[in-house]
Amino acid sequence: MRVEDYLRANARRYRDKEALIAGPVRLTYGEIDAASDRLAAAMAQAGLKRHDRVVVFMDNCWQAVVAIFAVQKAGAVVSPVNPSTKADKLAYILDNAGAAGIITQARLTRTADQAAEQAPSVTLKIASDEKGQGLPAGYLTLEEILDDDRGLELPFAGIVTDLAMLVYTSGSTGFPKGVMMTHQNVDAAAGAITTYLENTADDVILNVLPISFDYGLYQILMAFRVGATLVLEKSFAFPQVILDRMTEEKVTGFPIVPTMAALILRMKSLEAGSFPHLRYISSTGAAFAPAVIQQMRTLFPGAQVYSMYGLTECKRCTWLPPSELDRRPGSVGIAIPGTEAYVVDDDGQRLPAGKVGELVIRGPHVMKGYWHNEEATDKALKTGIYPWEKVLYTGDLFHADEDGFLYFVGRKDDIIKTRGEKVSPKEVENVLYAMPEISEAAVLGVTDTVLGSAIKAIIVAAPGAQPTEKDVLRHCARHLEDFMVPKQVEFRDSMPKTDSGKISRRLLQETLEAGE
Repeated sequence: MRVEDYLRANARRYRDKEALIAGPVRLTYGEIDAASDRLAAAMAQAGLKRHDRVVVFMDNCWQAVVAIFAVQKAGAVVSPVNPSTKADKLAYILDNAGAAGIITQARLTRTADQAAEQAPSVTLKIASDEKGQGLPAGYLTLEEILDDDRGLELPFAGIVTDLAMLVYTSGSTGFPKGVMMTHQNVDAAAGAITTYLENTADDVILNVLPISFDYGLYQILMAFRVGATLVLEKSFAFPQVILDRMTEEKVTGFPIVPTMAALILRMKSLEAGSFPHLRYISSTGAAFAPAVIQQMRTLFPGAQVYSMYGLTECKRCTWLPPSELDRRPGSVGIAIPGTEAYVVDDDGQRLPAGKVGELVIRGPHVMKGYWHNEEATDKALKTGIYPWEKVLYTGDLFHADEDGFLYFVGRKDDIIKTRGEKVSPKEVENVLYAMPEISEAAVLGVTDTVLGSAIKAIIVAAPGAQPTEKDVLRHCARHLEDFMVPKQVEFRDSMPKTDSGKISRRLLQETLEAGE
């Protein structure tokens, strides 16, 4: 099944049912289907072709949901990008993807224009002008398109093996990599996850996770796949507001990351059993600490807690059945339905229980590769047991117990997982080196009880310069997405070096662990 068919099928089945609640806006399946038809037709009329790439540069809003399905209906490939992304990184994504279009919001058009100037492939620009303040020249107004009910003809969208999404994720080189997922990949992942979560059309799922983050994006896709209702919020900045929303809308499903759990558990006003409609809580990005799981189960006694592990390259790898929470604290579970997960040594040979090695994933949810990056693709995708299949080498170290349940040990490369996102130290370091007051910089992940891993910047000041922590953080905030900004800054007189003169991350990490 193609992604847009989720919407079409449920618009026929549940035309007048509420599909999306976003702030004060409440839309039915029929309304979203009609709106995305109009946008898809308008884009095709403006020259968008099948297989073209379109960046959706928006926050969590109803317009973004319409845009995602419209791009699919037009036969194009959607690439969601976080609205906090700065112009230089957005320009890289637009140019790397060869994007034909960008769909954004009025407040983001300045950044979008700065980026599009460096991406000559962009010929179509659409923005939501919800407040009616006017848009810069060169933009089509989303609201005017959606008001046009002339019934423009839609082109043939394509087949299930066509590319559906291009999701950019941090790479070890400091440049983001575009993960290629076909409609078949997406449907396999969404189908497996909704199976073990036992999602139905009766579910009301609340999502505060960014839709540019695949965990947040899939909440839309999975809800629309089963005909559920999605409550879409912009963030978890005000936890009490979100929890009140859960009560008002009788939410049954609540996807979170461990940082959100930590914030919830700090709230003194919450009482056990306050959310009688809540059926499940899911978490991915980092394993729930056993103590946190127990506290969440006490606070939400009627909800099943699903601890999971995944990565953009296949969406989801494992899930821990709630019945196993007490028996296997710290485990991220077993392979999701219809797939296989196992641990291998450096030669690709499967390892027995208890031995640490790299996690490998088999299944129809494995990406097709990284866009225009054969070297990275060849490193991640290798021939499986059949000559025609590729399996995913995750770059993560795991071990399994005697029953095959998996436990995360750490990363093989330098990528830091924080707040459920992957951060390339190199990308942060590149920004730090742009400060003339900095002579040397290194970025590491350090253990954090709330974030799982926190980003720490270690800096050697340039001769005669005296940068402060506030200077560094302000500079990073101007050039990096929120989750990439360091949480800790440490100044040193020198860095440990390798024999070749390079900064040694290993020695630096050892000095941190030793408290030096």
